[in-house]
Amino acid sequence: MLDFHQAFLYGVETRVLKQQVKRNPDRFPADFMFQLTKDEWIELITICDKFPKNIKHYPIPPLAFTEQGVPMLSNVLRSKRAIMVNIAIMRAFVNLRQLTGANKELIRRIESLEEKYDKNSCWSLKLSKN
Repeated sequence: MLDFHQAFLYGVETRVLKQQVKRNPDRFPADFMFQLTKDEWIELITICDKFPKNIKHYPIPPLAFTEQGVPMLSNVLRSKRAIMVNIAIMRAFVNLRQLTGANKELIRRIESLEEKYDKNSCWSLKLSKN
């Protein structure tokens, strides 16, 4: 997610968000957050229709936060809204993990049915030969 999206989510100005990130560099290693290059930013603006019209005038390419960097922001932005966002993020991760687990069970059941079907197919072939 980009810095201005995060700022909106946390209910702060983008400059405030960036200040907190700069004050806490140890919390944002390269796999948590990085600065887009000017070329990456131009390409993103070109391919994405969902940005506001005045976004082309954004003076500096935005910061991009990875899935680990998003919840880290709630640790440096000290507000009730930051706490609420962090709780929502944690709940979303739990739900995602549960969905992943449910899909694993579904895959296991499908594989079991395939094995059963394959065995039955072989059995029916043997019967038809006799």
